[in-house]
Amino acid sequence: MSQTTWTISELAKEFGITPRTIRFYEDQGIVSPTREGRNRVYHPRDRTRLKLALRGKRMGFQLSEILDLINMYDAAPDNTAAQLQHYVDVLEKHRGTLLQQRADLEQTLREIEGQLEHCRALLAQQR
Repeated sequence: MSQTTWTISELAKEFGITPRTIRFYEDQGIVSPTREGRNRVYHPRDRTRLKLALRGKRMGFQLSEILDLINMYDAAPDNTAAQLQHYVDVLEKHRGTLLQQRADLEQTLREIEGQLEHCRALLAQQR
């Protein structure tokens, strides 16, 4: 990566998001661009934080969890063992939630299939 700064349009294009999304992350304290006149100038730290935030969003993390993980790295960049353990804990918790949601969805789908079969059988009797 040879580029050292980016405009909001360049980052939006690179990550396939809108400039409004980037401004939202700025409002939340995830990115902190400098200004050149009215233009926002994003630095490598901003790009990395944006990338991490978007990854967290794709994984279904809440904004507070994303901020916590990103800020933890900023607070103690050399304490990787503690950071990794915290990340493992967050991932395990999130995985557990998703597994429960999947089980709930599978149960609901089974119930829907049962109701569909019942309704189709009743319809077949009426024909």
